[in-house]
Amino acid sequence: MGYLNEMGYNDLILVDEFGDAAKEPNLEGKEFTAKIEREVFFDWLKENKPALSFVFHIGARTDTTEFDYAIHERLNVEYSKKIWTWCTAYSVPLVYASSAATYGAGELGYDDRHDLPFELKPLNPYGISKNEFDKWALQQKATPPFWAGLKFFNVYGPNEYHKGRMASVIYHSFHQIRKDGEVRLFKSHRPDFKDGQQLRDFVYVKDVVKVCYWLMKHQPVSGIYNLGTGKARSFEDLVKATYGGLDLPPKIRYIDMPEDIRDKYQYFTEANMNKLRSAGYSDPFYSLEEGVDEYVRYYLAKSAFL
Repeated sequence: MGYLNEMGYNDLILVDEFGDAAKEPNLEGKEFTAKIEREVFFDWLKENKPALSFVFHIGARTDTTEFDYAIHERLNVEYSKKIWTWCTAYSVPLVYASSAATYGAGELGYDDRHDLPFELKPLNPYGISKNEFDKWALQQKATPPFWAGLKFFNVYGPNEYHKGRMASVIYHSFHQIRKDGEVRLFKSHRPDFKDGQQLRDFVYVKDVVKVCYWLMKHQPVSGIYNLGTGKARSFEDLVKATYGGLDLPPKIRYIDMPEDIRDKYQYFTEANMNKLRSAGYSDPFYSLEEGVDEYVRYYLAKSAFL
């Protein structure tokens, strides 16, 4: 929303659950037209008939430790179908959030080909729900005039303090350093990965919003697109960069991974970014060190909402 304001878009309609007071600081200083509760949004659309020019459907139930699939199905599949159907009926372009969690253990790679979702085996109900909607979208003959499903990899950056357990490792590491002087990372429970060398594609939220904006403006070929940096980095690298943003030497302690998530844990993710690049997106992505240093030094260390 802040980036859209910067680009001159102030006539924004926000849809969310606004009962959580922890989200309120994210709206301070932002310009928008209306706040609509998620559960009444479609009634509001019928009543008000707004002339929308674009929809970003980024909200979802993102808790990877929530194992009740019915919750994910209602919010991540059925609600998304209603958004898609409305956008199709009123010819409104749509960008929606998919997830790298759809790729499961990565045994089939990390390519955003359109045949792959039908073969993927996500490791948790959240990933399953995101993949189910991707599959559904790919099978639709009636579509919005442009649509893109973005497979977000490990997004981090400012204004995630309301996300609790699902906030980024950088956010949690920062607070562990402030509180205990050390960071706790999960041990590896696979012989082919050393402790701290589990690899993820960490992407800075500022790059994410730039890509979303670019898709709105350019509307290339519709489809599913990966959104990471294309370069996997280790959790140890991530924590060292977090300490670097505080100008402190790293201190890491390894702890056992909870047994209930060991067989649902991704040890490696890395986005194949060729499709987005081929579509014309040419801006460089923040490196891990650049993004984490900026986030820690200029946001977390100075935030009043900690």
